[in-house]
Amino acid sequence: MSYRKGLKVWVEEKGEGWVEAEVVEVKDRAVFVLTSQRKKITVLAEKLLPRDTDEDLGGGHVDDMTKLTYLNEPGVLYNLKRRYALNEIYTYTGSILIAVNPFTRLPHLYNEYMMEQYKGVRLGELSPHVFAVADASYRAMVNDSRSQSILVSGESGAGKTETTKLIMQYLTYVGGRAAIDDRTVEQQVLESNPLLEAFGNAKTVRNDNSSRFGKFVEIQFDANGRISGAAIRTYLLERSRVVQINDPERNFHCFYQLCASGKDAELYKLGHPRSFHYLNKSKTYELEGTNNEDEYWKTKRAMDIVGISRNDQDAIFRILAAILHLGNIEFSPGKEIDSSKIKDPTSNFHLRMAAKLFMCDPDLLISTLCTRSINTLEGAIIKALDCSAAAANRDALAKTVYARLFDWLVENINKSIGQDVDSKVQIGVLDIYGFESFKNNSFEQFCINFANEKLQQHFNEHVFKMEQEEYKSEKIDWSYIEFIDNQDVLDLIEKKPIGIIALLDEACMFPKSTHETFATKMFRNFSSHHRLEKTKFSETDFVISHYAGKVTYQTESFLEKNRDYIVAEHCNLLSSSRCPLVSGLFGSLPEESLRSSYKFSSVASRFKGVLEAVRISLAGYPTRRTYAEFVDRFGVLVPELMLGSYDERALTKGILEKMKLENFQLGSTKVFLRAGQIAILDMRRAEVLENAARHIQGRFRTFITRKEFVKTREASISIQAYCRGCLARKMYMVKRETAAAIIVQKYVRRWRLHRTYQQAHSAALLIQSCIRGFIARRYFSVIREQKAALVIQSLWRKRKVIILFQQYRQATVKIQCAWRQKLARRELRRLKMAANEAGALREAKNKLEKKLDDLTLRLTLERRLRAAGEEAKSVEILKRDKMIESLSAECAAAKSDAQSEHDKNRLLQRQLDDSLREITMLRGSKIMTAEAEKENSNLKNLVESLSKRNSSLEYELTSARKGSDDTMKKLKDVEGKCNHLQQNLDKLQEKLTNLENENHVLRQKALNMSPLNNMSMATKAFPQKFATPIGLPNGEQKHGYETPPAAKYLASLPQSLTGSRRTRMPVERQEENHEILLRCIKENLGFKDGKPVAACIIYSCLLHWRAFESERTAIFDHVIEAINNVLKGEEADGRLPYWLSNTSALLCLLQKNLRSNGLFATPSRRSGGPLGIGDKIVQTLRSPSKLMGRIDTLGQVDARYPAILFKQQLTACVEKIFGQLRDNLKKEISPLLSVCIQAPKSSRAQLGKASKPPGVGAQPPSNSHWDNIVNFLDLLMSTLHANYVPSFFIRKLITQLFSFINIQLFNSLLLRRECCTFSNGEYVKAGLSLLEKWISDATDEFAGTSWHELNYIRQAVGFLVIHQKRKKTLEEIRQDLCPNLSVRQIYRICSMYWDDKYNTQGISNEVVSAMREEVNKYTQNLVSNSFLLDDDLSIPFSTEDLSMAIPAIDYADVELPESLHHYPSVQLLVKHHDPQPV
Repeated sequence: MSYRKGLKVWVEEKGEGWVEAEVVEVKDRAVFVLTSQRKKITVLAEKLLPRDTDEDLGGGHVDDMTKLTYLNEPGVLYNLKRRYALNEIYTYTGSILIAVNPFTRLPHLYNEYMMEQYKGVRLGELSPHVFAVADASYRAMVNDSRSQSILVSGESGAGKTETTKLIMQYLTYVGGRAAIDDRTVEQQVLESNPLLEAFGNAKTVRNDNSSRFGKFVEIQFDANGRISGAAIRTYLLERSRVVQINDPERNFHCFYQLCASGKDAELYKLGHPRSFHYLNKSKTYELEGTNNEDEYWKTKRAMDIVGISRNDQDAIFRILAAILHLGNIEFSPGKEIDSSKIKDPTSNFHLRMAAKLFMCDPDLLISTLCTRSINTLEGAIIKALDCSAAAANRDALAKTVYARLFDWLVENINKSIGQDVDSKVQIGVLDIYGFESFKNNSFEQFCINFANEKLQQHFNEHVFKMEQEEYKSEKIDWSYIEFIDNQDVLDLIEKKPIGIIALLDEACMFPKSTHETFATKMFRNFSSHHRLEKTKFSETDFVISHYAGKVTYQTESFLEKNRDYIVAEHCNLLSSSRCPLVSGLFGSLPEESLRSSYKFSSVASRFKGVLEAVRISLAGYPTRRTYAEFVDRFGVLVPELMLGSYDERALTKGILEKMKLENFQLGSTKVFLRAGQIAILDMRRAEVLENAARHIQGRFRTFITRKEFVKTREASISIQAYCRGCLARKMYMVKRETAAAIIVQKYVRRWRLHRTYQQAHSAALLIQSCIRGFIARRYFSVIREQKAALVIQSLWRKRKVIILFQQYRQATVKIQCAWRQKLARRELRRLKMAANEAGALREAKNKLEKKLDDLTLRLTLERRLRAAGEEAKSVEILKRDKMIESLSAECAAAKSDAQSEHDKNRLLQRQLDDSLREITMLRGSKIMTAEAEKENSNLKNLVESLSKRNSSLEYELTSARKGSDDTMKKLKDVEGKCNHLQQNLDKLQEKLTNLENENHVLRQKALNMSPLNNMSMATKAFPQKFATPIGLPNGEQKHGYETPPAAKYLASLPQSLTGSRRTRMPVERQEENHEILLRCIKENLGFKDGKPVAACIIYSCLLHWRAFESERTAIFDHVIEAINNVLKGEEADGRLPYWLSNTSALLCLLQKNLRSNGLFATPSRRSGGPLGIGDKIVQTLRSPSKLMGRIDTLGQVDARYPAILFKQQLTACVEKIFGQLRDNLKKEISPLLSVCIQAPKSSRAQLGKASKPPGVGAQPPSNSHWDNIVNFLDLLMSTLHANYVPSFFIRKLITQLFSFINIQLFNSLLLRRECCTFSNGEYVKAGLSLLEKWISDATDEFAGTSWHELNYIRQAVGFLVIHQKRKKTLEEIRQDLCPNLSVRQIYRICSMYWDDKYNTQGISNEVVSAMREEVNKYTQNLVSNSFLLDDDLSIPFSTEDLSMAIPAIDYADVELPESLHHYPSVQLLVKHHDPQPV
């Protein structure tokens, strides 16, 4: 690649890695670059990598690595670094998720709301997240009915275990089922973690709690996609760690916990870890921030949770103590040759303790350690072991016991969790260490890296198939794409009969084999293999070129670690133990194993089936862009094609053909480019932009220069005019003083001077003519001589120059020929060498790519904490109290700000007065001291400067007054809000008092309702059952809209409850009344003069039948039940506005016409003879006004308890209808909102083509999606008006709907990076203007405060579309631009914003850093630090609000429908149009 001046590149510096640089000069192959630290470096062109010129634009990062313009190592690292600085820890690379451990808590990323956002969303549609990968796996399992696997890989401390927990948490969320003992599968698996970590984790060089085994969690699902079970599988336990560790590492945690257990350690004769051979090889015994004794009790609690009995727990810790004592047994040479014995009494003590803890025979233990039996045809032969063999035998026993104990623990954990053996599909999560390369690499690293090689081959095939599928979907040619294969490395390691593992197994079969013989044989067999190298300074170390780079292995312990002995003596010893757990770990050996004392199985052979996930470079076409993105970026290269053409595919093809690029592919939606082509396009684009910038700069500088010139010229003219005026005035004064003398003297002097002048003039003319003639002649002679000399000199100099030029040209031609000949020979030699080294360059390229993969792999995945649950919402009254307190605080702060502004204004006024006095003094001094022109000019300049200062002070005073006015307005608004909230609080308190009084009255009536003794129990139960629904405020009833009918409570009362006062209605009449009401409810009776007919008829009938005064009736239950049945029908959603109008009208009639103060009479009043039903009828008939049927003349009805309960049930019904209507509207508008948050591709293309030559009009962006929302709102409003829904409900409904629109748009904006762009902000702003127009057209009566409900999305979009964001400070953003948004929300928008229209930079790095510090500072103190908004599901009104907001209804004007005229019960209503008591 050729480099030019000004090109941005990456250069590698020692100690710094890749740094940003810019090319300043190019000389042959040497390139001079200037780094970001202003350091000038000279490097070869081959060592530079291109950098995207627009990487600082668009937020400076991408969420998918495949979108990088240059997919190279520094580009990947820089992108991850930028995202990590913005707390964006997740990044996609195709379908692979890279996570960088943040080492801090980010609970807002893992709460339930975030899981809901990623549920069912296509991978890549939202910001990268581990939930997206888990959801993709779950959806693939459900849709394809095939099991899925998720591989979590990374180095020690990368956060693999936390990521596994988050995946299980999400799968539990979408899987749904709660498991045994009210614990989810996730909880059961996590509860087993302390136990597995104690026995399987240890401190390593990089991590204090490193998992030294691989874990595969298998979550099982049933046919419906619900979790049915789980299982844990463990692999590759590092059993050699039990007997061998290196400083500063540690053994497994359980050993140190047991040594610190106090009394339990004394029971097992344990002390400090330094006294045990298996633990004192490292000097690290404690971990920072960890208490071994506390961890010991946590491990015991974990054993209790998974169901391990106390006896088994004691046996487990005895086994651990026995292993430690076993390691302290030392051997010395015996009496016989090659024999051994226990060394000293200390070793004998440890042997006795080990036998005691194993509960076996000590002598049998000594025999097992020091001898070996060989079975032959003639019998068993006992062979003694020397000291080294006995020590190796001891270590083999310790490793075998520990490994089988670990397997037994895992088996018990799986029994506790519960497995579904009938499960057909599963999702497996593999958590295992990744590629390792340390200073010293032993057998463990060899096996781990071999597993990674296996996975690399598998993953190459997987990604290759995915690439082919994408090429097929885009319909491009892909037959020539090469497949990357690492089969040669796998053959080197595992091929039989000659492979490293095969040679290692063969060496382990021979007792006398050593690592030297193994290394010698390996080098002899693979001397010519290009993947295997021999080190220079060691005869036994070897180097393997893995896909991730070269790794040097030390073979000293290969043979010992590969041997996995199955020793018959060990099994016989421990199977004879009196401890059931110990004997159960070692069952009987098979028959063939008894023929030899021991057999081994290769540990390395068990690593073949374990896979590790890594990133793979894209093959084929590494650069791919959608047509819209490509045209937006490179459309400037072909401005002539951009005019009037909107076919993005044709534009893309035209751009590539004009640039003369080949081997590109045009897919259905994307263009695919070969490696290096995007760099050519970027270079040409940079040239075009630079030329345009130079042209603009030239025009702008011309404009500035001319403006300065005009300004200077005008100033000069002004100064000249002033000076000339002063001179003219002075001359005028002189002339005025001498005018008189001149007039007197002029005639005399005129004659004398005229005569003298004539004489002098004649003499002067004569003398001048003579002198001028002489001078002219002499001057002419000199000029002629000079001209002749110049002609001679020019001819001579021309001759000399011609001769010299001919000599120089001949010499130059000779030198050039010789130099070009030398360069041609050098170029020929270089081309020959390059042709010979092409293979080596390819190999170097492959190695660099593999090194890039390794470095990228080490940055994967993070640790995460389980998301904290949401706290329950506070009570509404407490919320309002807190709001009032906060508003009061704001009010006080606003008052103090106003006072400070007032003080500032007074200070500015004083300064202004001082300036005016100073100006007056200066003017006086100017008049008094006008002595000279210079002093006059100085005074004028001083006056001008003071005038400017005066103007600035006046401007500051004006702005200060304006700010003071704004502050006073805000203060008034805050005071108004406080008063409004105080009124609401008073209303709530009044409502609560009324409900408590009503509840008290009901209790009084229930206690005194009947004098019969057999009613005592009923009177106690009656108010208790109804106290709660009557006394509860509306805020506590929002979760249950269905009100239970009162008949289920009243039916148990005896018939004697109401006594003689109960009106006995015939059964036929009751059925007829029920039928009338049922027809009114089922049929759509419409409206008359805006009044709901059904509500008026129902109320008239109930009033006519005196149902409100009845102490026991079931008619109200039938009304509520009928309304609920109608709302449950198939067409219920369409009738919700109709019934909202009817039920609210009926409730308003009940609220205004029923009174409950005379609901029950006290015993004293009853003894005085209360009015009976007949007396009430007489009083009613005596009132002529009541017979007229006017509502304003009707008195209120004394309602009994069923009527009061009916009013409560009707209130719940109104709330239910309102809630259903609101929820339905949210469901219907949600799809519209999801498509209008992001501008369509056509709109984005048109926005990108907005810059056109003069005279060419740009088409406005399409707002069809927003038009759909407006049409939806218009249809909603017309439907509500058609059903005469009161404006109170319309206002509340529209307000909550716009609040939902604000929440959905704002949350979508924060979750989708492609929405946080400048052009998309313009698109959403245009849509919001349509909503603003709709709100203004709807008027405040129906829209209310809907426009204010959109504050969050309005401020967020306003922030996206402002210019010069880099000049904005944090205070300006928080106070002026986004006052309602939190710092976390502003920080989220800033981290995702990018300008796709003008390619300008966003917020300055200083402001972003300040926001990040503030966010991190308050993260731990917040209850919920999520940046998303929550939806409001409350009912925003009460019964009192309805009664005050809805006007009174004259139900008497509503005539009875003809379909009900034939019913006898309503004949009186037909005749008089007024409900009359009968």
